[in-house]
Amino acid sequence: MRYVSTRDTSKTFEFKDVFIKGLADDGGLFIPDALVKYEKNEIKELKKLSYSDLAKKIVYPFIGNFMSESEMSKIIDKSYSTFRKDNVVDFIKIGDKTILELFHGPTLAFKDVAMQLLGNFYEYYLKNENQKINIVVATSGDTGAAAIDAIKGKKNVNIFVLHPDNRISPVQRKLMTTGKYENVFNIAIKGNFDDCQNLVKSMFADKQFSNDIKMSGVNSINWARIIAQSVYYFYSYSLIENTGEPTNFSVPTGNFGDVYAGYLAKKMGLPINKLIVATNQNDILHRAISKGSYEAEKVSETISPSMDIQIASNFERLIYDLNNEDDKQTSLDMKNIKENGKYLIGDDKLNKIRENFLSASLSENETLEVIKKVYEKFSVVLDPHTAIGYGAFDKHNLRGNNIVLATAHPCKFPDAVSKAINLKSDLPKELEFILNEKEDYDIVENSLEKIKNYIIGKIK
Repeated sequence: MRYVSTRDTSKTFEFKDVFIKGLADDGGLFIPDALVKYEKNEIKELKKLSYSDLAKKIVYPFIGNFMSESEMSKIIDKSYSTFRKDNVVDFIKIGDKTILELFHGPTLAFKDVAMQLLGNFYEYYLKNENQKINIVVATSGDTGAAAIDAIKGKKNVNIFVLHPDNRISPVQRKLMTTGKYENVFNIAIKGNFDDCQNLVKSMFADKQFSNDIKMSGVNSINWARIIAQSVYYFYSYSLIENTGEPTNFSVPTGNFGDVYAGYLAKKMGLPINKLIVATNQNDILHRAISKGSYEAEKVSETISPSMDIQIASNFERLIYDLNNEDDKQTSLDMKNIKENGKYLIGDDKLNKIRENFLSASLSENETLEVIKKVYEKFSVVLDPHTAIGYGAFDKHNLRGNNIVLATAHPCKFPDAVSKAINLKSDLPKELEFILNEKEDYDIVENSLEKIKNYIIGKIK
């Protein structure tokens, strides 16, 4: 399989380039130039597979000659051996909805599903290529911990994680900052997540700097993460009893990566009806899909911090689709967004979006009310992000199999849970030790030069 940039389709790349670079040199996002398409009878056969075997089937066509099928098989088995559920995820019926629990990995978030795989891909690559790289990643709370757990202690790779100072939950921060590994560096930026993300993008855009430090990225723009996340859409479909009914997913969404993975699964033939883009009051994606206005506003601090984002990086892949894979138009649109902070979507493109996507936004009070209602009725505690996904279904009248992606364990957001139901959601026993561990992170100003100097100082 070959890949192109959303901003320049004249050059093609192998999976190795796409995985290590993360972002194309022209600032665009990588996308395959063709997809494997599964027919109905093939989807039926996929339903018989375990999670790991399904992942092997879905992932391998995307990675080409990066490794052999038997090598990939071993890596997938190793990656998912760290999860608390034999089949990686859990599927729980709550009233007329189903919860797909994606938080049974080592850092209690859906990011583990992709990140454990990426960590082992890096190890394989570096061992074979005899290279050293430096991963630089921005996090709104969960990506950082998942990336650190996947990379910690591995040879020939350092990881630098930028998080917004005092804008993630204490448990999220402790999962990142209490490890004692020489190749892990935590940086608290004086700003919000978009500031962190812009710093990382700027470092990628500085070709001399990114090449000098052999920079790589594991943010949700990395295509390898999208592939890995598409697997649990296929797997959850395999657990549905009545596949004669439409299947809809509601996805708590910040950077558009997780819901885009569902869109990829649909393009590969999975019979998904609608994907609901569920946001908090930082609702740029909801405004884009419901009104056609993709326009950045001030980021509000909320009880669902992983969604406190304005510019959703993965949306560029959808814009490329809306432009009928016209790289020049996509490049122009992205330049316009960067310069003017907005992108107006015409009716024809809006209609195209709505063939696949719906959207909803929940206020803080609505989110707390969902946590309360679900707990009182079903004795199940939802984290605030999952609660937004759950509540989004109530804003749309969709019949059929309605599946909510549960993206994080509620114990990561104790303040929100306590505020909603006056209950403390405990960490799993194997992670309780982090509460008393000493944290290690540096606070740095929101300055590109200072961040660059910090990184150079640590790797030399």
